[in-house]
Amino acid sequence: MKIALIGATGFIGAALLKEALARQHQVTAFAGHPGKLAAAANLTPAAIDVLDQARLAEALKGFDAVLSAFSGHAQGDVCDYYMRGIRSIIGAATQAGVPRLLVVGGAGSLYVAPNVQLVDTPDFPAQWKASAEGARQALKLLKEEQTLNWTMLSPAAMIAPGERTGKFRLGTDQLLTDAQGNSTISLEDYAVAMIDELEKPAHPRQRFTVAY
Repeated sequence: MKIALIGATGFIGAALLKEALARQHQVTAFAGHPGKLAAAANLTPAAIDVLDQARLAEALKGFDAVLSAFSGHAQGDVCDYYMRGIRSIIGAATQAGVPRLLVVGGAGSLYVAPNVQLVDTPDFPAQWKASAEGARQALKLLKEEQTLNWTMLSPAAMIAPGERTGKFRLGTDQLLTDAQGNSTISLEDYAVAMIDELEKPAHPRQRFTVAY
């Protein structure tokens, strides 16, 4: 499959790139600093400014799918920068007529009780609030989009480098926890779930989640 991956050098983007290449997909990796990418078979690095919607729309034409691992973590105003970027990505994907847009979401918008999302709970870490709010607003934007075939994958509450087991649970809008009340997923298994969705679409125009 011919894939465009936005944010390929980031925390989650790098894991998605590794998994997609391992499955022999042809990946054009868009990044602010594509020189950080190591050479690999089926990989084409490309520089892009995601805020330039017209240029991005042109660059996204002809792909089977677009994966967005865009984030604003390196910016001063995380939420504002992320929202400008994700609006540009959604607009560009729509303009380019891409068959599918898969977006890395956040755990903050998952529900922990009726009408209560994780980001709104008292113990939610302050340092992640801005990015969680951005991801929540991005989900709202996607739901309002009338023509785009999108999917968002929210991770468990805790995502960190670990093992690629290929064994996990999928859910929809509720935070998944284990018997001890923990909500975790490895970076590697998150990537497996996302590329599984890429290859075998099961959540068109929906958000879903993954956890152990």
